[in-house]
Amino acid sequence: MLLGAAVALAPAAAASAAEPPATSANAPSLGATTVVFDPSMPVSEIQATADGIYARQVDNEMGADRYALLFKPGVYGTNDHPLQIKVGYYTDVAGLGAAPSDVVINGKVEVYNRCLGPNGSNCLALDNFWRTLSNLTIHVNARGQDGCRASANFWAVSQAASLRRVDVTGGTLSLMDYCTAGPQYASGGYMGDSRAGTVINGSQQQWLARNSKIGSWSNGVWNQVFAGTEGAPSDAGFPNPPYTTLDTTPVSREKPFLLVDDGGSYQVRVPAAQQSSRGLTWEHGVTPGSTIPLTDFFVAKPSDSVQVINEQLSRGRNLLLTPGVYGIGQTIKVKHADTVVLGIGHPTLTAVGGAVPLTVADVPGVVVAGVTIDGGAVESPVLLRVGTKNGNEGAVKDRPDDPTTLNDVYFRVGGPHAGRADVTLEVNSDNVLLDHIWAWRADHGVPGSVGWNVNTGRNGVVVNGDDVVATGLFVEHYQEYNVIWNGERGRTVFFQNELPYDAPNQAAWQHDGILGWAAYKVADNVTTHELWGGGSYIFTNIDPTIHASHGFEVPVTPGVRLTHVLTVNLGAGTIDHVVNDTGAPVSNANTGSPSFVTLFP
Repeated sequence: MLLGAAVALAPAAAASAAEPPATSANAPSLGATTVVFDPSMPVSEIQATADGIYARQVDNEMGADRYALLFKPGVYGTNDHPLQIKVGYYTDVAGLGAAPSDVVINGKVEVYNRCLGPNGSNCLALDNFWRTLSNLTIHVNARGQDGCRASANFWAVSQAASLRRVDVTGGTLSLMDYCTAGPQYASGGYMGDSRAGTVINGSQQQWLARNSKIGSWSNGVWNQVFAGTEGAPSDAGFPNPPYTTLDTTPVSREKPFLLVDDGGSYQVRVPAAQQSSRGLTWEHGVTPGSTIPLTDFFVAKPSDSVQVINEQLSRGRNLLLTPGVYGIGQTIKVKHADTVVLGIGHPTLTAVGGAVPLTVADVPGVVVAGVTIDGGAVESPVLLRVGTKNGNEGAVKDRPDDPTTLNDVYFRVGGPHAGRADVTLEVNSDNVLLDHIWAWRADHGVPGSVGWNVNTGRNGVVVNGDDVVATGLFVEHYQEYNVIWNGERGRTVFFQNELPYDAPNQAAWQHDGILGWAAYKVADNVTTHELWGGGSYIFTNIDPTIHASHGFEVPVTPGVRLTHVLTVNLGAGTIDHVVNDTGAPVSNANTGSPSFVTLFP
């Protein structure tokens, strides 16, 4: 991800995914690589299953295998025989209780650095993407681990690795892996609706903690943002440390989750949206919202056609996408208000023949969660479109209290294969919530999948609707503006960006007398917009002489306000200013040292 961390790995064949050797009886059919555990199973059997999946996925960065490890309510592991799970690529570990306390892992659930150099050296978390941990309690038990490993529960991740509805008790949560040989870089990340006592940020270059509860936070590197989080540190000393702290989150809606009720029936809990929220949704009772029986969902598998999926959606059913890679040659269309599209095990929709894989109509309350969308070999105009460019004609009136929401929705252009998309995510509807988005034009991948003229992508996120809120917006490497915000009253809490690495020269990356393209563009006619905690980084390793005139480009008007924004040089290239013509340059003269603007204008 950062500082030349690119490693091309051969993809695993989708058809070769091993059948999980253990699963609970009487579970619904949730896909061949979904494992449902029951607390009556021997710890050794659960451990062996998790270890086998980890061995397959630990280096499977660009592969096609996907796994969901689901735990029915109960306690797993004992004091003498803890359950210690390591989480690899495309692995979703989740409890099936109504509250995190319903599933207790007596042990650990961890992500370590990948050591990519000889003799276990060059250990990094920069490419630890695409994994999920949610809806359970970890009672940290390090029995059997060595001294360093026993010191914390390690969650050393970068983009597209969410920590949601997790309660870490009895030990420290470390967001970096300090037990391996250096340099130990990490580039996360996202934590929502979760609780932990001592949190070690360590080398995490950026992080968003939203609507959580923490006892202490160790430090900051470049851009650590806290919104609606109890126990968050003060940001009065910004930029030393580089904290941005909002007492409340403007708009929030937690991700839907699977649960098993007392009768053994599967359901999906859909949390309600909140305004100006703070703290955990589950600390004092059941998370507010509604419960939908799984029988009201069409449970899809990769072999199901888009036609079949659309027929089910048109009947008013919701959609559960089971693990796997889905070839999408025509658009999946979500037309009804309050439809839930939920993925488990990181299902991936791959565009075929230039298709638009997914659209959402101008209707309120739709939730799309836990889905990755990939560009295909033929350019798609867009990978996900929310609403129409012509406004809300014929649509149900939007409801600010029931926003269409995207939780943990990730996009890729290139990486596992050559991909092309003009725009990745286009938001035309009003009152949409974007909660943890990573739009990635790949900077590395399998041979032949990455290059200035190979994996082409003009813009990552284009927002045309009004009153759109983003909490955790990661957009990287697009060839023009990474983000364009045309709508009024937009608000972004945490933004992370890398400009494209691979522009061949300055002539190929400039426009209208401006060098390069800004990472975050607020349209000239917008009168009201707010951004808290935003960073843009440059690493133009193909031509280190390249400049970008500025990282952020916004109209100068009292209603457009940026709080705590920064630029960083990662070893090649120059950003001349942070916002418009304000802020000192970053270049090889100050590699790794941010240039900060506390408030603009």
